[in-house]
Amino acid sequence: MDKSIRVLVVCGGISTEREVSLRSGNAIYKALVSRGFRNAALFDLTGDNIGEIIEMRPDIVFLGLHGKGGEDGTIQGMLDLAGIPYTGPGVACSAVCMNKVFTKRVLRDAGLPTSPFHVMRRDECSDPARVTAVLREKVGFPMVLKSPCQGSSIGVVMAKKEEDVPAALEEVFRYGDHLLAEQFLDGTEVTLPVLGNDEPTALPIIEITSEREFYDYTAKYTSGLCHHIIPARISGEDAAKVSEIGRKAYRVLECRGLSRVDFIIDRQKGPMIIEVNTLPGMTDMSLFPDAARYVGMSYEDLVEKILEYGLEAPGDLA
Repeated sequence: MDKSIRVLVVCGGISTEREVSLRSGNAIYKALVSRGFRNAALFDLTGDNIGEIIEMRPDIVFLGLHGKGGEDGTIQGMLDLAGIPYTGPGVACSAVCMNKVFTKRVLRDAGLPTSPFHVMRRDECSDPARVTAVLREKVGFPMVLKSPCQGSSIGVVMAKKEEDVPAALEEVFRYGDHLLAEQFLDGTEVTLPVLGNDEPTALPIIEITSEREFYDYTAKYTSGLCHHIIPARISGEDAAKVSEIGRKAYRVLECRGLSRVDFIIDRQKGPMIIEVNTLPGMTDMSLFPDAARYVGMSYEDLVEKILEYGLEAPGDLA
């Protein structure tokens, strides 16, 4: 690869995941510099400086953003219009995967396993007692209530019993106007990192354990509160299913470059997709780099490979 290309690592952003994105971006930038990309630059996106990306005209943007404004197709659309290549999936895939409701509908229509769910708007939830009755009928307790367009488990609340619903609604609606209620899955949480464009490769399955009630934001980004176990302590049959289902989901959703498919292997239902992350974390505590390291791919190797895939993938408007 030509090490003189102008690579702009864009991170920060305006979402609730800004601090994590800054950590991802800094790690990516340092990896590029260590590999001799002398024209690599780090760009902290704050919202009011987005036009500077177009003015800089980099050869490629390495997206280290997470959450709204970075992982939802908006910056991907701008870069497509400007004719600037970028890493990771395109506009349509990013927009669908950022919205957990849209993701689940696509997966369901494709015949891929995901937890039963029900969606409600804020204006339908003025009466907590009525909402509780609806959710009891449609989903059942225990359940997981989510804000559909957040990442890093922000806006995710467990409701074990009816009395938990009012407080859960208040927390979820802090982050948007929609509520996603999912049937609780009881089992092992694993994730499948997938790397590539037309012929994607599944990296090792990682089992995730948490010192907290579930794998929430605090557990993800606080040392010692979560554990990544590679290879996952699951049966060969379940591992084969996770790999097959994950690769199918990657293709159905038209992911490219990289994405991470998160599962819970339910004790009764088997592997069930929770969500798909199109710009997974790239911090020193992140899952994707851990899986790569297990197969002998250093962090720097991974960054360079993602960059290669970004350069060969056409934009959505190409």
